Amino acid sequence: MNKRKEVDIIDKILDACYKEGSYSLFVMSLMHQYEERGSLSKKQLQGLYLQAKKIPDIPPNWLSTLEAVILKMPTRYKSEAPAASPLFQRDEYPARLIEPLLEKYPQHKRVLFLAARYNNNEVLTPAEITELEKFTKILLKK
Repeated sequence: MNKRKEVDIIDKILDACYKEGSYSLFVMSLMHQYEERGSLSKKQLQGLYLQAKKIPDIPPNWLSTLEAVILKMPTRYKSEAPAASPLFQRDEYPARLIEPLLEKYPQHKRVLFLAARYNNNEVLTPAEITELEKFTKILLKK
């Protein structure tokens, strides 16, 4: 098998920046991460490109290759945080059924039970809402 070794331009640029004498912590940390992980993020490569542009002896084809590598990488955007909304949004329909029933019949046990559940932010089932509608129809005849 004939494997072709690719030229590692990022490693060459990192070495050139290190040898230039600008022993910046940034270049050192990029070298360490590149050795550990084998890659750099797009932002890190952009920072390396800016550092490498300051070196007069670096070949321009290395810079253009690094720029091409940066352009090939995807740009990640952070989405906006969702607008603050309440975790639980209360349905007002059961309250409109419960209030008139309790005004006319304040001791009605089933309606009191459903009102307590509604006030404790428990979701009333469709059967319970139907029961409230039935109570309203029967007890509040006009």
